Amino acid sequence: MADGLSQMRMAANSNTPPGATEAHLPERSRAINLARGAERILLRRHAINRPLLREVLKAADIVMTALVAWLALHVSGFSLLNSSVAEIAPFALVPLCVSWGLRHADAYRYSYTRPVTEQMLRAALGAGLPLAGLVALTAMLYSGTHTRWVMGAAYLAFAFIMVLHAHVIVLFKILTRNGALSENVVLVGATPNAQRLLERNNDTRELNVVGVFDDRLSRAPDSMSGVPVLGQLDDLMNWDRLPDIDRIIVTVTSGARERVRHLVDRLRVLPQRVVLLLDLDGFDPETESLAEIARSPAAYVSGQPNDVRRAAAKRVFDVVFATLLLALFSPLLLLTALAIKLDSPGPVFFRQRRHGFNNQIIRVWKFRSMKHNPAAEVRMGAQTVHNDPRVTRVGHIIRMTSLDELPQLFNVLSGEMSLVGPRPHAIGMTAEDAEVQGLVSDYAHRHRVKPGITGWAQINGSRGPVHTREEVRERVRLDMEYVNRASVWFDLFIMLATAPCLLGDWRRQR
Repeated sequence: MADGLSQMRMAANSNTPPGATEAHLPERSRAINLARGAERILLRRHAINRPLLREVLKAADIVMTALVAWLALHVSGFSLLNSSVAEIAPFALVPLCVSWGLRHADAYRYSYTRPVTEQMLRAALGAGLPLAGLVALTAMLYSGTHTRWVMGAAYLAFAFIMVLHAHVIVLFKILTRNGALSENVVLVGATPNAQRLLERNNDTRELNVVGVFDDRLSRAPDSMSGVPVLGQLDDLMNWDRLPDIDRIIVTVTSGARERVRHLVDRLRVLPQRVVLLLDLDGFDPETESLAEIARSPAAYVSGQPNDVRRAAAKRVFDVVFATLLLALFSPLLLLTALAIKLDSPGPVFFRQRRHGFNNQIIRVWKFRSMKHNPAAEVRMGAQTVHNDPRVTRVGHIIRMTSLDELPQLFNVLSGEMSLVGPRPHAIGMTAEDAEVQGLVSDYAHRHRVKPGITGWAQINGSRGPVHTREEVRERVRLDMEYVNRASVWFDLFIMLATAPCLLGDWRRQR
């Protein structure tokens, strides 16, 4: 199949060298196709989350209208402390009316295809009608002076809402055109379902579809709606740019059960979330979003939909606690750095390439605890063993107490890591002469969340190197238990349990 497709592409490609043989074309053709796909990838750590953007706008509306109502209340001579509930109630209802009205007017559902005039009309009706009703009700129940102040607060609130939403619409259009709101997505299956998705996405621009992969290339075109067909499933699985892909959407029709089962079984081992998109019939871009359909919980066959609020809470948790811990441990960090410098030649810090979220390569900060070896920063040679001669005198102490991990607080602040999560493993890490990612089928699933400085595995005794297959399986089992149970409160429990578990674990060699 691949040979036939390569021959067709050779005939259409005038740039093929005259001396090229058919044996060279398949490999060269695959490399060219994958390079085309790499050029379509949006290079950024994460796409701006659309649901999170809506939640931020909702909060901004409430905060802004609440400030306007409080200012009007204060200027009118009333106060929150000295006035009665009846006097304050009309002002307090201003933000509640605005929030309720905008939600019911569908003013928070931004779509690239929705006209600006319609979006602004929804915002005007959503904010204006409830505020007008509030003013009318106040006029019936309160004095003329009280009503005028409430009317002034309602007018200012309405004006601020219209200005804010006008700016957000412009920002939304710009971000959509730039691709900042779009996840990097690949489709598996060059099917009519994929064609319909691509045609609708050309209008909405909600997904950045990098390319299409199909295990039946002889039946697939070179491109679909301007999106290139990049190769077979093996090409996707071995693609070096796969860590930059946020989501994989399987578009094979549900009738092909055996084919779907085969594709899903192979894709489950990847850290990316895999979605089975069965049907787009009846799709209405005014009421439904391609991005939301692609995140539908019922469509997930690997991974789970993102919980926007939990992700935001976890990030706030990480930033606040990482900042506090850096301030608290700053004297200890300085003393450790000085001790390392005096103990052995070489840099104080050691930055090693490790697997992070979605298998992306990150550089993890550590205090250097071994003799200086620049090659170890790129790829791990051998894991440490008991009385390892490479470990320095100071290194022995900071490894037992896990003080060597403290510089990873900088990774947390930069967003590459979290305080709590599966520990990031070094590239090339082996156990029993085999790379650890090949020993357990669910290994890549631990990369569906950000790696952490500490984790559920660490406080349950799986700490340091893993030398056997059983140790790798136990580490992955505990990591997956964390991924499935993850919450802010669970993170807090793990953090509180870390110090007594790790500082008291003198027997574990690291």
